[in-house]
Amino acid sequence: MKDKIYIFGHKNPDTDSVCSSIALSYLKNTLGFNTEARILSNINEETKYVLNKFKINIPEILEDVKLQVKNIDYHKDFRININKSVYNAFFEMQNNNMSTIPVVDNNNIFLGSFAMKDIARQEILGDSTYLYAKYDYILEVLNGQEILKFKDEIKGNITNIDLRSTTFKEEKLLDKNSILVVGNRHSIIEDAINNSVTLIVVTGNNIIKDEHLELAKKKKVNIIYTKKDTYETLLKIKFANYIFNYPYQKGIVTVNEKLDVSDLNDIINKTKHSYYPVLNNKNECLGLIKLSDLRNTFPKKVILVDHNEITQSVDGLDEADILEIIDHHKLGILGTTKPISFRNMTVGSTCTIVYELFKENKVKIPPNIADLLMSGIISDTLMLKSATSTKEDEIAINNLSKLANIDAMEFAISMFKAGDVVKSKSIKDIVYMDYKVYEIDKKNIGIGQVTTLNSKAILKQKHSYINFLDKEAKAEKFDVMILLVTDIFKNGSYILFNESAKNIIVDCFNGNVSEGIFLENIMSRKKQVLPEIIKVLK
Repeated sequence: MKDKIYIFGHKNPDTDSVCSSIALSYLKNTLGFNTEARILSNINEETKYVLNKFKINIPEILEDVKLQVKNIDYHKDFRININKSVYNAFFEMQNNNMSTIPVVDNNNIFLGSFAMKDIARQEILGDSTYLYAKYDYILEVLNGQEILKFKDEIKGNITNIDLRSTTFKEEKLLDKNSILVVGNRHSIIEDAINNSVTLIVVTGNNIIKDEHLELAKKKKVNIIYTKKDTYETLLKIKFANYIFNYPYQKGIVTVNEKLDVSDLNDIINKTKHSYYPVLNNKNECLGLIKLSDLRNTFPKKVILVDHNEITQSVDGLDEADILEIIDHHKLGILGTTKPISFRNMTVGSTCTIVYELFKENKVKIPPNIADLLMSGIISDTLMLKSATSTKEDEIAINNLSKLANIDAMEFAISMFKAGDVVKSKSIKDIVYMDYKVYEIDKKNIGIGQVTTLNSKAILKQKHSYINFLDKEAKAEKFDVMILLVTDIFKNGSYILFNESAKNIIVDCFNGNVSEGIFLENIMSRKKQVLPEIIKVLK
């Protein structure tokens, strides 16, 4: 499957940014891409109304696009079941040029790690005579031949007899818990069978006499032949042990697949390990990451709509792979590491640009997508009354309303009424509902805008709003903080601002401005307010 591409608008999603994201995702997927529309925070009431009316699911919130462990080409699926043999673990590590492998249970739940040094430590310091293994694992390790098999699992103490047979019988060294490794010593083999040992491994291409074989069948003694000599057999048979019968490391440092790479680097600097098992939230082991894997990363792929400034975008954008930007705002400070497709048009809505892209790619617009595109244009152009409105927006609304079979003006009124949240939201919610941040000559500018049919409710609390703007501007170190209260039927906006920005605001509007004054024909933050602030600050 192709890598997923996330399409999203700015941090405070409005109807235009959400609808253009969904519509563009539909277009891209129709053209063969694998995209998903997302939002960066909760949507407003107007947008909820639109999506609910047209039965479109609200996109999921995208918390960030930071580079995570899962975006690294680590050793995925590199792990071993604890019921496998030490021999299996050794060759898994060797074949993958690793010295450690995560150990998991039958459900892939992480239990610990098994390392080459664990094998060496056991061989030098541990008890190498006890064997607990599958019969088949012993066959595999010894490249053996199955002669008699009565048990799937073998447990016992490995014994090699180098005594005379008479001395051996007197010492009574064999019992049902013995595993005998022997060559062609027939009297010892006979005594071992009579003592019902659990397994006899006959080495060096030797065979058991027929009468001893018949006796072994009656006594249900397991027998394996191997071409290896006794010395090599004794060296290798212990590696048939289950991993759980060898000491392995528990309580080691692991990392979650969703861990940010920056945080992973902090862990590496503190712990100084070379390998880290990768787990998911269910504690399932997904593989192993080693330090050299950090060179092989696959950043998340994104397409930005309705913004092109990093301050308005998702956290971690500098770690993502930006493929495309579609916007109708001024150029911001966002930079990319490679050339990208950048579509910026002087229209009133990003949805107008997406509408043009459908036409250019000759993709038919289904009714529900037409609904969304029309909604975004109506919202951002205030039903074509905003100064940002263009002929292209008007043409798009007319054509889309026909495709959607909806009266645009009637729908606009119902949409604006549904989105009027003055009575139900706090001052903070209203200020930040549609709020954008700009940096101009190292000065921070914040402009919120709310479109309402009930501007009187806000003006009644004018002083409370001004106090809030003063406190927020001081706390967040903003030079200018504005709230535009836009009334589409009065064709203008009331303006509220932090008191310390009064001189700047007065200069913007040639002295004809005060707190809560109505600015006739001022409908656009982007085209009518921000440019004046830039002009004053420059």
